[in-house]
Amino acid sequence: MHAGGAARLRTVTLAVLTLSLTAAATGCGNDSGGQSGEVTVGIALPTTKQTRWIADGNNMEKLFKEQGYKTDKQYAEDSVEKQVEQVEAMIDRGDKLLIIGAVDGFELGDALQKASRAGVKVIAYDRLLLGSSNVDYYASFNNYKVGELQARYIIDKLGLKKGGNAGPYNIELFAGDANDNNVRGFFSGAMDTLNPFIEDGQLEVPSKQTRLSQVTTFKWQADIAQETMTTRLNDFYKGSSTVDAILAPNDGIARGLIKALKKDDYGTTAKPMPIITGQDAETESVNEIIAGEQSMTVYKDTRKLAEVAVKMAQDILSGKQPEINDKTGNDNGNKVVPAYLLAPVSVDKSNYKKLLVDSGYIKASDLD
Repeated sequence: MHAGGAARLRTVTLAVLTLSLTAAATGCGNDSGGQSGEVTVGIALPTTKQTRWIADGNNMEKLFKEQGYKTDKQYAEDSVEKQVEQVEAMIDRGDKLLIIGAVDGFELGDALQKASRAGVKVIAYDRLLLGSSNVDYYASFNNYKVGELQARYIIDKLGLKKGGNAGPYNIELFAGDANDNNVRGFFSGAMDTLNPFIEDGQLEVPSKQTRLSQVTTFKWQADIAQETMTTRLNDFYKGSSTVDAILAPNDGIARGLIKALKKDDYGTTAKPMPIITGQDAETESVNEIIAGEQSMTVYKDTRKLAEVAVKMAQDILSGKQPEINDKTGNDNGNKVVPAYLLAPVSVDKSNYKKLLVDSGYIKASDLD
């Protein structure tokens, strides 16, 4: 090779090497494969009124920080309007990806369209975002299984068997907010399991409130559930008639129901507390399980859910295909959203220590 060609080759080689080093230096030095230090992820969550959402936000924030990402975490305090404003502000600030736990899965359509136009990917967190094609992925738990676990606990504790003649036992049914898509999964799982025993007479529903539209609880508010339970006790449980079991969709509502029951003298020798289900393994409710007031809760390890959402976000931001395990079961009315679903676990007095305390999910010092 002549001298001029060699010089040009050295120049090109040095230029390529310089570009490579520059690219390496601007990377974050972790598994994200992208410039995470320059990337902000928006985390929009529904409320701080339920402690599990605080934990969700903190867990995701911590994991993103460990990977070098910035976060923009906002709570809407159950206000649809506030959450829409927060999400749109995240897009305006240049957040590169959004993780949204919706107040109302139906009401974010315009904000999601704005995200799509800006090239911002969206992960629906725990609650499926509905009626929009601008939802990229969904991270949650198997909601049908949650309801199934709650119902199965009631059946087992009452000693019901298909074709049996136990009871009849009185049961009352509750569900969460009508605009939370998860509620349909919870209630379907529960009622598909309970209905055979209602149909054969081993279970009776004195209030006749058996359809989802009849038993939802606005914004999952415990005080509303408490008022509803008080009304049902006054209207349908006269004299010696007592309620034997209550399908409560989460721990907050379960606590509201317990307040109503106590005011009606449940929890005494004459009127034992009915079987009461729950969900979320909140510390306050675990203490009520220990005290024998709430019967069980469904444990959904939100630490693992945060890990799933953060890994999904990292993959998206680095141009990778996120891992999913459900391609068909999450139709939001406009598209089937690819999802990763975790398995929930039933917890009661017999196993709370092993599952919740020994795993570090709840501190032993916070329990009675």
